[in-house]
Amino acid sequence: MTDFFNGIPKIIYEGQESDNDFCFRHYNPDEIVLGKSLREHLKFSVAYWHSFAFEGGDPFGGQTFDRPWFGNDMKQAKLKADTAFEMFNILDVPFFCFHDADVRPEGNNFSENTKNLEEIIEYFAEKMTQSKTKLLWGTANLFSNRRYMSGAATNPDPDVFAFSAATIKTCLDATHKLGGKNYVLWGGREGYETLLNTDMGREREQAGRMLQMVVDYKHKIGFNGTILIEPKPQEPTKHQYDYDVATVYGFLKDFNLEDEVKVNIEQGHAILAGHSFEHELALARELGIFGSIDMNRNDYQSGWDTDQFPNNIPEVTLAYYEVLKAGGFQNGGTNFDSKLRRQSLDPEDLILSHIGAMDVCAAGLKAAAKMLEDGKLETLRNERYAGWNTQNGKEILNSDLDAIYSKVLRENINPEPISGRQERLENLVNRYK
Repeated sequence: MTDFFNGIPKIIYEGQESDNDFCFRHYNPDEIVLGKSLREHLKFSVAYWHSFAFEGGDPFGGQTFDRPWFGNDMKQAKLKADTAFEMFNILDVPFFCFHDADVRPEGNNFSENTKNLEEIIEYFAEKMTQSKTKLLWGTANLFSNRRYMSGAATNPDPDVFAFSAATIKTCLDATHKLGGKNYVLWGGREGYETLLNTDMGREREQAGRMLQMVVDYKHKIGFNGTILIEPKPQEPTKHQYDYDVATVYGFLKDFNLEDEVKVNIEQGHAILAGHSFEHELALARELGIFGSIDMNRNDYQSGWDTDQFPNNIPEVTLAYYEVLKAGGFQNGGTNFDSKLRRQSLDPEDLILSHIGAMDVCAAGLKAAAKMLEDGKLETLRNERYAGWNTQNGKEILNSDLDAIYSKVLRENINPEPISGRQERLENLVNRYK
């Protein structure tokens, strides 16, 4: 046991009338919604990097947090793991996620990195035998080290590509060993700043080849989890090859991987791409590549990825409505890719931020379930497109320009606009609370 969370109790559900800060008001993990418990629906996961590796910096200032595990040796890495699993227990979360660099000391070369990773994964495996918390997904940090300043898979130097591929192998091995449900490829620097020094076609081919290698290796080792790509626009590079769901789907089609790879969609990234979270989720559902989500929010007054904990129930409701329409999570879940504000220094802040986020998500999912069960939104939406289900609509869709031209002249078609009733639908959504 560590003493970092001393005095903080195990968090339980007490309901909306409770005035206890350290309880759940909306998240009752055993509550049944649409035939499943909230625990099964939401599949909450703690992000190791933001909760335990983040030092409180931002683009204009350095470290503000003082944690006893900060450092670069194995003793501190194990203390970090001890503290993490204590927090998982306090919150009773079913999952966590990590990058390799979050959990192991940084070595002087690839061999040292691998040795350190293997040692800490053994430690994780031991701790997981005594915990209910499992691994939602693992990934490799192929963006922080200066070697990745020009990308990993898309780097102009083949040695960086090789180092990256070897690192992915070790991280996929680690994820497999720990029984991870997914493996994520997070292309933090897979893009470019200027075409003046970039061969875009070559870089896309390299990225496609890397992904093919990952899929091949997944099958070779018998990893039954899902390979996920996380769309990542603008930040840090101006032109990302994995900009949004539509871009990723086009990339997967190009390399015949659309049946092998799905997407992990983050709310903050959707906003940076100029979309809403629900748009990206709905598109992934329609394309058959929905996998998992990173739940957070951006500050709409800032132009960068602030990774704040979710606190807007109506926004979250629309997101989970799309998740439920997709049939819910299969291997995926709700990972809190969210971090404390740099002034939130106390251990209590780390717990309270997750309590609030879990409550917001639970309230949002329950509202989304009511909306889906009630069916009014779908009925009104279907009414708008009802004409396409008629014989006339089917004939138009299966016709050609000449035939449609003749039909419009013959029948004197002169349509009048019909209201989209947006405000009525927005009012309807706000009833489900």
